[in-house]
Amino acid sequence: MPTSRTALGRSARPAGAAPDRRGRAALAVAAGVLLLCGMPAEALDATARTPVPPAGYRTAREALRSGVRDYNAGDKEGAARALEYAAGQGHALALWKLGRMYAEGDGVPHDDLKAFEFFSRIADDPTDEGPDAQNSGVMASAFTALGAYFLDGIKGTYVRPNPERAYDMFNYAASYFGDPNAQYNLARLYLEGTGVEADPRQAARWFNLAAEKGHAPAQALLGELLINGQGVPKQRARGLMWLTLAREAAQGRKDDWIVALYDKAWSAASEDDRQAAQAQASQAQAQVTGSAKRRR
Repeated sequence: MPTSRTALGRSARPAGAAPDRRGRAALAVAAGVLLLCGMPAEALDATARTPVPPAGYRTAREALRSGVRDYNAGDKEGAARALEYAAGQGHALALWKLGRMYAEGDGVPHDDLKAFEFFSRIADDPTDEGPDAQNSGVMASAFTALGAYFLDGIKGTYVRPNPERAYDMFNYAASYFGDPNAQYNLARLYLEGTGVEADPRQAARWFNLAAEKGHAPAQALLGELLINGQGVPKQRARGLMWLTLAREAAQGRKDDWIVALYDKAWSAASEDDRQAAQAQASQAQAQVTGSAKRRR
């Protein structure tokens, strides 16, 4: 069965280059909803799997507001019903919120396939509002989530592991929207040679972009690359500086690996490197904070 849109290709675009706006439609196809040949349409439509309640709202925006109020009040079942109505009208924020809820099992049964389908509908929207539009954060988050699903696949479903498709999702969100989570994930692909040829230099570049926005895991891995001189000239003090910032931002058990990297690097560093790293960390923290404020 032929696909309804042009198949995606990367050969004409340099690694890390931002696609132009005409490339958006092809990237949306890469979300998987329209490229899965032979799948019945109802199997690809999240609303077919999640019945939309009878119209009880005048507009999708009204349903969204109701869903947000219910969610904040702790009525997540009611929130899901309202959000499903808004999502059925194509409201991007409602689609994104439902995707997050199903991905995390937040008030609804955990269902990665439903989450994938909601995120796919956002990515497949032909409207190109630009990276500075109101919904840019939602768009970037959806593409990044799709990249993670394509990277690992969803067991027992039609979503198979596809590292090349994951690369395209991360690259689009990282390049077009400047999303730090996507930049971090893209850097990991370059570092590990997953879905793209291994390139530590490109990995360091993308880690650096995310690190400057306060992304702690990116700061930690960039620090390690700089200390070891992997893909970049060896800069022990600067590497220790990024690890110091990552250590300060580490939260909970999920970031234990950051603490371990920092402890190892700190214990092996000279006193001169430690002092230089601490001085640089103070200056860098102010720049990171300023960058975060500008993105809000």
